[in-house]
Amino acid sequence: MVRKMGVYAVIAYTLYGLFYYWYLFYFANTSLPFEFQGSQADPTTFLNGRELMLSEEYSKTRNLLFFLSTPLEWLFYFLILIFGLSKAFKKWADEASKNQFLQRAIYLIWLSLFAFAATFPLSYISFSLSKTYNISTQTFASWMKDELIDFWINYGMMLVIVSVLYWLIKKSQKRWWFYAWLLTIPFTLFLMFLQPVIIDPLYNDFYPLKNKELETEILSLAKKANIPADHVYEVNMAEKTNALNAYVTGIGSNSRIVLWDTTLNRLNNDQILFIMAHEMAHYVEKHLYIGIAGYILLSLLGLYLTHRIMEWAMARWGRELKVQGIADIRSFPLLLMILSMFMFAASPFSNMVSRYQENRADQYAIEMMKNPEAAITAFQELTRSGLSQVNPPLLVKIFRYGHPTMLERIARIEQYQFEHRPKE
Repeated sequence: MVRKMGVYAVIAYTLYGLFYYWYLFYFANTSLPFEFQGSQADPTTFLNGRELMLSEEYSKTRNLLFFLSTPLEWLFYFLILIFGLSKAFKKWADEASKNQFLQRAIYLIWLSLFAFAATFPLSYISFSLSKTYNISTQTFASWMKDELIDFWINYGMMLVIVSVLYWLIKKSQKRWWFYAWLLTIPFTLFLMFLQPVIIDPLYNDFYPLKNKELETEILSLAKKANIPADHVYEVNMAEKTNALNAYVTGIGSNSRIVLWDTTLNRLNNDQILFIMAHEMAHYVEKHLYIGIAGYILLSLLGLYLTHRIMEWAMARWGRELKVQGIADIRSFPLLLMILSMFMFAASPFSNMVSRYQENRADQYAIEMMKNPEAAITAFQELTRSGLSQVNPPLLVKIFRYGHPTMLERIARIEQYQFEHRPKE
């Protein structure tokens, strides 16, 4: 029975992968609707033939890797359970120490190492792909360093979460999900407070913007938006990527305005000011706090469903999964699998909300800067630097895009230009 379940899971994953390969490479139509051909949203007007070809190739492969990666995690956790590896990790941990906390730490290091090994091939393929298409400028050593930082940060947070979570489950197997949800609120806010000053600097160097004239203009925009910022930060991303980005991060006194140096190198001041006005709009319209509230509500639903599904799975397949009950730490891979499935299923909704907020931020920036030409050329350069598809396939947009497509963004600005054209 166990062997059959494993075989069926591998077959299901293979069929799933073949479906998305067929959809992305043979079925999906990414050509522009007739009414947008020749407009400023048409990539043939701002990309050369080679860039057009590369953007299609790169986007298709990158999208396929995205759709393969998350279900690979589900398959990994499922196989870990049915083939008894979770049970083996627990046994090794128990043999290594009598201390309960150390047992959890040892169990999690084994689980984390196996998960890292299982997902490493796809991660490396993604890195190699970005190098091949000149998106990434990162050396393998630098990339590997970032991967290891990810590993240890995730491990540290997981150890804290698991220790608290399984203590709650042992105290209340009926209400643990609710108590865990209550703790996610301060934990999420704490992480967001730490992100700009503790976590982000582990990956890159941040320093005050060198271009003081540009910094003055950005801070002037921030003052108009009532953003409490005294500095604009620059981050050295050119060593890692040719892509462009800028953002406002953190909460409270740790809020930061950040520009990638690639953005500073590739865009002019008008284009940068439009992008910064867009980022500031998220602060003005409280999108960060709306996002936190939405995440917290989704967490409540996700934890409750996880509780119910785990109880059902334990009652029906506990023996096959080699787990005695929910309170048994060996059930942790099942919990991770269910939560990952829930987040993937919820991503179309969260992406839809995000696209609405991004649309609002675009509108705010257009009306604030009143420079549609700078906005359009900035979006065109973002498309070129990331080899992005202007009109991605529907399923890609639904599951991947937290921003409107470039077609939608540029077309909306052209509409603004038309509506505000000088009257004769």
